[in-house]
Amino acid sequence: MATKKAGKKAPAKKKAPAKKAAKKAPAKKKAPAKKAPAKKAPAKKKAPAKKAAPKKAKAKRKPNPAFMMPKTPSEALASVVGAAAQARTEITKKIWDYIKKNKLQDAINKRMINADEALKKVFGGKSQVSMFEMTKLVNKHLK
Repeated sequence: MATKKAGKKAPAKKKAPAKKAAKKAPAKKKAPAKKAPAKKAPAKKKAPAKKAAPKKAKAKRKPNPAFMMPKTPSEALASVVGAAAQARTEITKKIWDYIKKNKLQDAINKRMINADEALKKVFGGKSQVSMFEMTKLVNKHLK
């Protein structure tokens, strides 16, 4: 008796070739298999409505004291906003009022401001500045 070692397979026996049919009939094409409709996920149940928690009164945001400190405008800026010392926020509001009153905002690009003679002095001689650059240029005229 011969013992087989574990892990080795015995050689497979070869099958005899099948006899060919004299005439082959044309193969019939199978219709494509119909796929079963996709199963829908079960509808999730809505959670019961929760009652809104009572809103807490928000503490009013305090402005930065640096913005609220009164600043004296230069002569060039005083011709636009007035000579009295004011907070930077008030000065910016007055400049925007002046720009809107005189229609100095560019019609196509609203971020640009077209300077008239009074604003050219404030803007350092530039005829057009962006609204972001404007605040930087105005701050140079505050003491």
